[in-house]
Amino acid sequence: MKTVAALLMLAAPLAAHAEETGKLVRFVACPTYRNADSGRKSGCWLVEDPATGRRWDTSLSPYKPDWNFAVLVEGKVAAAGPEACGAPVLDPVRTSRLLDQSCPRHMLPAEGYPGRRYKLSGRYIDPLSVARAVPPGPYGERVFPVYFEFDNDFLIYQYDDYLLDKAETWLKAAKPRKVVVTGYAATDPVTVSGQRLAERPLVARERAEAIAESLRRLIPELVIETRWQTGARPTDEPEADGLPGQSQRRVEIRAVF
Repeated sequence: MKTVAALLMLAAPLAAHAEETGKLVRFVACPTYRNADSGRKSGCWLVEDPATGRRWDTSLSPYKPDWNFAVLVEGKVAAAGPEACGAPVLDPVRTSRLLDQSCPRHMLPAEGYPGRRYKLSGRYIDPLSVARAVPPGPYGERVFPVYFEFDNDFLIYQYDDYLLDKAETWLKAAKPRKVVVTGYAATDPVTVSGQRLAERPLVARERAEAIAESLRRLIPELVIETRWQTGARPTDEPEADGLPGQSQRRVEIRAVF
């Protein structure tokens, strides 16, 4: 009977986690680094939800935190599995730096957790020396999204490089009459962890201009028109991984024929 009771106790957290799988979580927290070592870049980024006290593993975010600043965490609860970093995993997940909110730097020892060996994710670009496959026609109007951290126009290493590379390859083959680059900002206030968060209206224009300049350098002959819009609504574009907040913080590159 004791064995059965023990097994039931072990199964209870797994069952609870299974019910949470896919649940969207959003909160603000200070990131903590766990100094795991199983090879290059194997350390872990952990955050604690202030409302629940639960610690989450956000190491899979394409945005790496700066532990001097708080982060806006947006992610979905991944299926239960081995905890490489000592906390349940959020995947997909984003960790946008909030540069107006400082944090004390805090590091945890490995404590027996191995972390993850570094590997390229599905979103990365080959060296420019590698020829890109020509996208097949016929070509018509198409929209390519590029995404950003909260209230920022900074292009994210690899993640945004990958999205821009896809757009560039297609545009060079399709040769549209022009492209319309529209920047969006999530300016409608939302309350997260007791804080009122809203992006600056100006960041919509900053994002549009950043992407337009990138396209000018990549495709000098391209005719580009820039626009910007506040009050962005979520979209269902797959590159945002089903995270509503991420989908709002975007630029759309629209090819016009």
